[in-house]
Parts: sequence; C-alpha cells; structure tokens
Amino acid sequence: MSYYAHETAVIDEGCQIGNETKIWHFSHIMPNSIIGAACNIGQNVVVSPEVTLGNNVKVQNNVSIYTGVICEDDVFLGPSMVFTNVINPRSAVVRRGQYSRTIVEKGASIGANATIICGNSIGRYALIGAGAVVTKDILPYALVVGNPSKQIGWVSEYGHRLDFDEKGKAICSESQQVYQLEANLVTRIK
Repeated sequence: MSYYAHETAVIDEGCQIGNETKIWHFSHIMPNSIIGAACNIGQNVVVSPEVTLGNNVKVQNNVSIYTGVICEDDVFLGPSMVFTNVINPRSAVVRRGQYSRTIVEKGASIGANATIICGNSIGRYALIGAGAVVTKDILPYALVVGNPSKQIGWVSEYGHRLDFDEKGKAICSESQQVYQLEANLVTRIK
C-alpha cells in the first residue's frame, strides 16, 4: 500500500488511490472512485463511486463528494462545503443514473460551507468564498461570494486579489506573476 489510511477509514474494493495520499479518521472511499497522488482526505469525508480527484487535492473535514464530481489537480475543498448531484431530488423518485457532472478545474479553491449546485464548472484557479452558493459556471481566476454567488473580482494563482490597470494588466503581490484581462477573461502571461 503506497498511501496512508487511518484505521477507522473505510476503503472499498475497486477504488484507485495514488501514492502518498493520506485518508484520515472515519472517511469512506467508495468503489470505482479515483484519487490521485499526494492528496489529503480529511476526517469524515465521503468519496462516492466514480468520483475523480486529481493529484494534490486537499479535502477538509466533513465533505461529501458525490458521483458526478471531477476535481482536477491542486483543488482545495474547504471544511463542510457541499456538492449536489441531482438538480431536483425527491425521496420517492429514483434518479440514479441522472447525476449531473460538476467539474472543479485545476487550482480552484472552494471555501468552508460553500454549496456547489450540480452541473456547473468552477474555472481554473477560481476562489469561491466561504458560504457562497454557486448556481452557474464560474470563470477562471474569478473571485465569487454570496448567495447566490456573485463575482466581485479576480485572483491570482496564489489567491491574491488582482487589480488591473487601464491596459488590463495586473501583478500578483506574492508571486510577481503577470496577468492580462481581456474580453472578461484572465490569463497569466508571465
């Protein structure tokens, strides 16, 4: 075994877990899920069947990642954040097999207690504020907060707010990376 699992974790047969991944107390990894290398799965986490987590994904305590969710590399899922996978759930109506796909792209972070309504994509390096309710696709590098979530700015790959000048350029205060804003899309140019 090239990963660590606490003795209280339940790891079902048929899942794949990458090297150096750590799975902590009372977490459940279900069949046919894929967890990449160097991930950290916190306490009381459920990874449902057919979920895919890339490399270096950090899942904080009390997160359920339901079938239909794909998290790319370097994603951060904050404590008690919530995914959904059926847009109109009813106890008396079976909707297995109708799960919506939700994609969290590389480097995105989702804050504590945020809710991601299924069928939406979170763009690369986007930052979803604590408690936000995401009801639509989020652009790469977007900073969103509130219920329903609303974009209030842009962030760097290091998570700092970007202040664009009149030419549409901004520099991250920590990394000194340079970003360009053009046609409401941000790209890192250096």
